[in-house]
Amino acid sequence: MADIGGASTDDKRSYYFYMLPGAIGFVVIVLIPQIANFALSFTSWKGVGVPRLVGWHNYLRLLTDGQFWGSMSHTLLFIISMTIIPVVLGLVLAALLFDYIRDEFGEAVSSLFRAGFYLPQILPVTAAGVLWGWILSPVGVVNTILDAVGLGGMAQNWLGDATFALPAVSFVIVWIQVGYCLVVFMAGLSRVDPALYEAAELDGAGWWHRLVTITIPMLAPEIFVVALTTLIAALKVFAPIFVLTSGGPDNATLVPSYLTYYHFFTTQRVGYAAAIAVVQTILTVVLAVIFLRFQARQESKE
Repeated sequence: MADIGGASTDDKRSYYFYMLPGAIGFVVIVLIPQIANFALSFTSWKGVGVPRLVGWHNYLRLLTDGQFWGSMSHTLLFIISMTIIPVVLGLVLAALLFDYIRDEFGEAVSSLFRAGFYLPQILPVTAAGVLWGWILSPVGVVNTILDAVGLGGMAQNWLGDATFALPAVSFVIVWIQVGYCLVVFMAGLSRVDPALYEAAELDGAGWWHRLVTITIPMLAPEIFVVALTTLIAALKVFAPIFVLTSGGPDNATLVPSYLTYYHFFTTQRVGYAAAIAVVQTILTVVLAVIFLRFQARQESKE
């Protein structure tokens, strides 16, 4: 017997079988490790032997751990370089490619630029890290160019100096992230009626005005998705830090994910590392929920 939606009860039940592999993967790969990690956060353990229960000791230690709070402050800065700057740059570049470059120079040129910006996304992080480590080294490309143009006094050990390491790593991350934002926004613009831009141009609207009044409102769903995914990536960033600086120099680029790795594999304070991971997970979930509720309210207003 068919229900109001047009699908029988048996058909709806059969959908659950398609969800089963994903559900099993989620339980085995995500849920069980998270529960085990949460349990370990209340213990003192070196990775071998029997964990010793210590209650809230690891969490209380976090409150006075300067390394942990320093890593959290660096995370806030990485939110800027992984979310805010790439989203803004991605929007501007997508609008330029879609609303100007494509019309002036053709689809092929626009696609070439789009592919070029997306290239860092498909490069292995290790390869990109080795490349940028060489570029930013004391005898690398950046300092060589500065010497060639008579600005040798500005040459620095970009990744080896605590003053410049964090901005240098942030720059590399922006280079990696912009392509992802650009491609998503270009895909979103493909569903926008070109007649909107033509009408706005006939009314005398300039490129910037068309960006603000047409592009950004039409790309609101894509902007939300990109902001949420890049925010989550910023909260758990690890690979670029591991490859470029290993959290140094002098903890200048330390982030919670690397601090977790450090305590797990170097100091063998597995319980303490688990506590850091738990706090990081809670923060990520809370921010994700806030984003989702904000989106739901915006959609309900519309």
